[in-house]
Amino acid sequence: MSWVEDELREQPAALERFLARERDEVLGHAHELMRRDVRYLFIASRGSSANAARYAQYVFGAFNRLPVAFSTPSLYTLYDAPPRLDGALAVAISQSGESPDVVSVLAEAKLQQRPTIAITNEPESPLAEQADWVVPLQAGTERAVAATKTYLNSVAAVALLSAALARDEARLDSLQAIPAAVTEQVERSLSAAADFDRYAGSDGGVVVARGLNLGTAFEIALKIRELSGIPYEPFSSADLLHGPIAALLPGRPVLVVAPSGPALASVRDSLAKLRERGASVVAISDDAGVLAAADVALPLARTVPEWLSPLTTVVPGQVAAIRLATLRGGDIDRPAGLTKVTLTR
Repeated sequence: MSWVEDELREQPAALERFLARERDEVLGHAHELMRRDVRYLFIASRGSSANAARYAQYVFGAFNRLPVAFSTPSLYTLYDAPPRLDGALAVAISQSGESPDVVSVLAEAKLQQRPTIAITNEPESPLAEQADWVVPLQAGTERAVAATKTYLNSVAAVALLSAALARDEARLDSLQAIPAAVTEQVERSLSAAADFDRYAGSDGGVVVARGLNLGTAFEIALKIRELSGIPYEPFSSADLLHGPIAALLPGRPVLVVAPSGPALASVRDSLAKLRERGASVVAISDDAGVLAAADVALPLARTVPEWLSPLTTVVPGQVAAIRLATLRGGDIDRPAGLTKVTLTR
């Protein structure tokens, strides 16, 4: 078994370990950094961590009523022109904690005397040294270049922080129950891996979602590109209809991420337009109508609250990425041109 598949299978245990070790810690410390002058979150991230940040943009907006801004690291490392961060709670997400440009964002926030949080799998990393508070991902060693369990735990860390800041016991309890749902999803998705074989020869594809799962669309597209080299593009279902759909070729696969929740109707409404373009629809959903309308149905094993669905919806996409890469004969543990730690400046 490849490292990446082994680590995909480890995700429920890694998630359960993170929640067991960090729930009380986050609940006890979250308000220490939520100063009275904090008006928004300012997040630095790259790669898969940036997709967890996209999730943060929605979950903090929907449940904490806090805007989320993304940093522009080049302003720090190339232009020497960091913005003023008045009112910011600065958060950096990085599995390795080593990327110099992400570290520079947190270091500058600290210089400006803003509260800082590092979400990382390496609590002794350069990033952690710059943080007032570190949230360790507790994922264990991740040997494969492509992130699986560190991505899932990053999403869980964002979810935990959001619920802790709101002192929302009901959401905290829902999060605590998620590892069991992820276990079911891993088993179900792996058993359906061959359903994606028909797309092994495709020259590209699209992943569509909206709202809380927009980051999921970006993460699935990234995993397929990383592991197989096939260019997949992520879109909001709304943005797709504003022009990019014109480039969608007949027969090209479109993965539609459509769990139950407020975003479902919007994504479901895009199916007719996809059909008009001749797309081959792959549905990741728990909605019977969406699954019935798809060429390939990748059912969600369990319906969970939409704000937690990114922890399950990404799994079928991870499995699809592994399957496509395996069929193409690539080294899925060490994709060409990629390294586990990317030291961008």
